[in-house]
Amino acid sequence: RTVDGRNAIITDSYATPANLHDSRPYLDRLDRQCERFGFDVWGVGLDAGYYTAGICKGLEDRGIYGVMGYRRPNKPKGYLPKRAFTYDPETNSYRCPQGQKLIYATTNRQGYREYKSNPTHCQDCPLLSQCTRSANHVKVLTRHVWQDSKDRTDSYRLTPWGKALYKRRQETVERSFADAKQLHGHRYARLRGLSKVREQCLLAAAAQNMKKIAQILARLLRLKSLGMPGLQRRIRKWARKLALLKYWQSGQEYWANSIAN
Repeated sequence: RTVDGRNAIITDSYATPANLHDSRPYLDRLDRQCERFGFDVWGVGLDAGYYTAGICKGLEDRGIYGVMGYRRPNKPKGYLPKRAFTYDPETNSYRCPQGQKLIYATTNRQGYREYKSNPTHCQDCPLLSQCTRSANHVKVLTRHVWQDSKDRTDSYRLTPWGKALYKRRQETVERSFADAKQLHGHRYARLRGLSKVREQCLLAAAAQNMKKIAQILARLLRLKSLGMPGLQRRIRKWARKLALLKYWQSGQEYWANSIAN
């Protein structure tokens, strides 16, 4: 499900088979929306499940900034994490905490480069028990051919605008999906077959969009009925609330600094 960031209007709803991850058709669905609705997309906020090399590379090729949730890496308990190994782009190799190199060996069919250590150096290493369980004492690390795109995309998550964009997810797509589950029967598939489930998703999205559009139109008509004087009073009221909020925040900062000092 995809919604726009301004009014939370659902722009796409697509059901996939259970054995197909949601991230697989994402780029095709994004292209379809841009082509059909003429969207000029500059940024997207995605769940951590979409943090894949293919999506990161595809977004970069389209000139779109992707902000994705953080996924904690899985590692066996008691073993060194991958971040303990330093990658050197000039030599295309990794360096372990003990200073030994892991040299590029091959690229597998999934697009991952494999880097292997020298077993003669590793067999006497004091960190061997925390590094690998390999019987031949060879440490193997993998790095996707599009890992640079993943690293750049991950850096957007830590920027101020990236945090603001990702925060909008809970106000737009997360809320939209929660309403669909709670109010529009999205907890269960009511019919059998992929095509019928897609019909159910589209009907629920259409109902939600009609309700959302009705709310937006009612809000616009209410502002129009106020007239210019009424609209000016409403703006002044909002300005006073904003001034009070800023005053309260400055007071909070003052007390925080006083306590710190």
